[in-house]
Amino acid sequence: MTEELDAGMLATEIAEHPDALSAPYGGGELGRGRRRKEDAKLVTGQTNWTDNITLPGLLHMAVLRSPMAHARIVSVDVSAALEMPGVIAAYSGADLAAEDGALPCAWPVTPDMVHPDHKPLAVDEVRHVGDGVAVVIARDRYTAADALEAISVEYDQLPAVVDMEAALAEGSPLVHSDKGTNKCFTWPFAAGDDYEATRAKADVVVTRRFRQQRVLPTAMEPRGVVVAPIAAADEYTVYSATQIPHILRVMLALVTGIGEHKIRVIAPDVGGGFGSKLNVYAEEVLALVVARKLGRPIKWTESRSEGYQATIHGRDQIQDIEVSATKDGKLLGLKVELLADMGAYLQLVTPGVPILGAFMFPSIYKMDSYTFSCTGVFTTKTPTDAYRGAGRPEATYAIERIMDELAAELGMDPLELRRRNWIKHEEFPFDSICGLTYDSGNYEAATAKAEQMFDMTALRREQAERRERKDPIQLGIGISTFTEMCGLAPSRVLGSLSYGAGGWEAAQIRMLPTGKVEVVSGATPHGQGHHTSWSQIVADALGVPFEDVEVITGDTDSSPKGMDTYGSRSLVVGGVAIHKATGKVIEKARRIAAHLLEAAEGDVEFHGGTFSVKGSPEAKLSIQEIALATFAAHNLPDGMEPTLDSDYVYDPENFSFPHGTHLCAVEIDTETGFTKIRKYVCVDDIGKIINPVIVEGQVHGGLAQGIAQALYEEAIYDAEGNLTTGTMVDYLIPSAADLPHFDTGRTETPATSNPLGVKGVGEAGTIASTPAVVNAVVDALRPFGINDIDMPASPERVWRLLHPGGQRREASGTVAYGGVSTSTTSGGAA
Repeated sequence: MTEELDAGMLATEIAEHPDALSAPYGGGELGRGRRRKEDAKLVTGQTNWTDNITLPGLLHMAVLRSPMAHARIVSVDVSAALEMPGVIAAYSGADLAAEDGALPCAWPVTPDMVHPDHKPLAVDEVRHVGDGVAVVIARDRYTAADALEAISVEYDQLPAVVDMEAALAEGSPLVHSDKGTNKCFTWPFAAGDDYEATRAKADVVVTRRFRQQRVLPTAMEPRGVVVAPIAAADEYTVYSATQIPHILRVMLALVTGIGEHKIRVIAPDVGGGFGSKLNVYAEEVLALVVARKLGRPIKWTESRSEGYQATIHGRDQIQDIEVSATKDGKLLGLKVELLADMGAYLQLVTPGVPILGAFMFPSIYKMDSYTFSCTGVFTTKTPTDAYRGAGRPEATYAIERIMDELAAELGMDPLELRRRNWIKHEEFPFDSICGLTYDSGNYEAATAKAEQMFDMTALRREQAERRERKDPIQLGIGISTFTEMCGLAPSRVLGSLSYGAGGWEAAQIRMLPTGKVEVVSGATPHGQGHHTSWSQIVADALGVPFEDVEVITGDTDSSPKGMDTYGSRSLVVGGVAIHKATGKVIEKARRIAAHLLEAAEGDVEFHGGTFSVKGSPEAKLSIQEIALATFAAHNLPDGMEPTLDSDYVYDPENFSFPHGTHLCAVEIDTETGFTKIRKYVCVDDIGKIINPVIVEGQVHGGLAQGIAQALYEEAIYDAEGNLTTGTMVDYLIPSAADLPHFDTGRTETPATSNPLGVKGVGEAGTIASTPAVVNAVVDALRPFGINDIDMPASPERVWRLLHPGGQRREASGTVAYGGVSTSTTSGGAA
């Protein structure tokens, strides 16, 4: 159940919503629940994963990784490995240092940001367990793996740095001794009135520290790369399980010095990413450099345990949050201070991830003052980077948790507190305190629908009864009302934040002589259903059959322009680019139709794939007939090129802002600490929908990952910097059997920032679900004087909070939730 591979939800969606396959807007393709074009290949095993690729003369690469979190490299001896049968070459970091540059970071968030060199193989020091030290090239992967054991490395161990606060303390060991500090940057932001003055006017100030634990992305397909050289021409085809073939091509050229025009990058079928494949990795650079040296194709595929050490991790923040309000619940100010763990190095957008979140802490709420500060910290751990939601789940978690804590402090229903402070639907478009313009939304409608589906009153009544009788199974109710900025796009905005690239997307529509259509998109799929959705957009616009549309993506030769896929941008940027390109096709075809029908261009109408003349409905031509006439070019308007093909590069003027309300009910066994999600309701507003089946899959997958962070997943390092959850035996990922049934619903307020009226959906479930679940857990535990719990809320962690020192806590006291009294104490954080 993942963002990219949610096709498995198709059968459930059809069974529960049989009308979804035949419910388009206005009878066209948009809104129709089409079965995905991609699925036939997937379910019949005809996919082409990177690891499936074999080429004549293919050699295999294996990487020797540091077993230490921090050490000086005294020596690396590969000679014994070179003597093994089947081994073709072996290199240390020093051997390749002159042939590869440092791995790129595209987001220098401040002018004084500390940016250490990050070589594909360590040369002088290793700085996290899994840091590459040497590579072996052999005739098969097993020989390459065996030969790693023959490499002799002498290390001089250095102190590990695993705690962010300790890393910033005076006298801490340094991850990068040449930099003189473990601080990467401090990024401040303030908006509205002076915060301290606002705070002084408050009746209530609530302060909490929340912990965003480190998580491991765990895409279904591991990372892999194959490089095929044409040595004589110094040309290279790079096959990579990547989300970003276009960006990867540029970066490989910059790192290796090979001309960009000499590199072709292909993302074949890619099995999930969640941000972990939104990167330029050491192994991609190494495979290219070695292929160039040897003139032979090179393949590398990671193992699961290798991936947990070398593929980026997500989250890992300490959040100090303070909110001030009046006694009747009006928000006045919000203060956020973050520590964000960068890990040992900066990957492609590592420092920018928490900065994205800065704009989402105020969320859907109005307030007078907001102040934010983030400090990035180096540690001897695997680097962090974008993970599904990238900064926005972290922000939503903090604001939704602190809203519940404020409600408890005020003795107010937590949903009522939200209602008193959110932006009303009649106030849109609304300029948030952060300076973002929310173009559309209706939080009232989404919440009302969610409440109806959830039956809040009955659940609160049951909760009160259970508390009254001191039932060992306690009921908790959690709320998350959220919005997010997605469709990572406006290039000017990204430039103002010092991001190293733009946010545009490219599309091309090619009309073939037979009337079929080819769509070339720079947005690169890794399971989202692009081929289906793009076909629907084009079929609807041009009036051609859905089956007659072919989509081409993921190859920098066949789709040379693109900014790729991440940040829920595919539809709201890439899909809109396609829509606008179809408009150019229609206008070209209209001119030819007017010429052939001997009518004024202004009198020619287009509807449902047919051009006709106003007042003369019998005078008409289909767009397929126009395509053939254009190909023949026997009778075209003077000066017109014989083609309908059209390009469009779209750079949005604004982000998109989906929103929703998620409600969760949990049952907690106070004797064992076990948490069971009894009911989960979510109502999301994502604007106009292209394909409801795909949307449902995206929501389900997002919910699974958000719930996983709340209850199951955590990457743990020991004091020596060892990843103790380095395999799937130790790192707990929920299966379908661990997850509840999801009751999903939707409201619709179309985006006004794009002509399709669409918003993003790929990250919504992940962003909203984590705080909904944790708020429910804390709500169940609040009668015992517990007002916070670190994630994941595992049975052991819950039990220990309920039994400090082995003694069971008892519930006492009362607090009112919307008129329903429930037992609680008035304790502080546990």
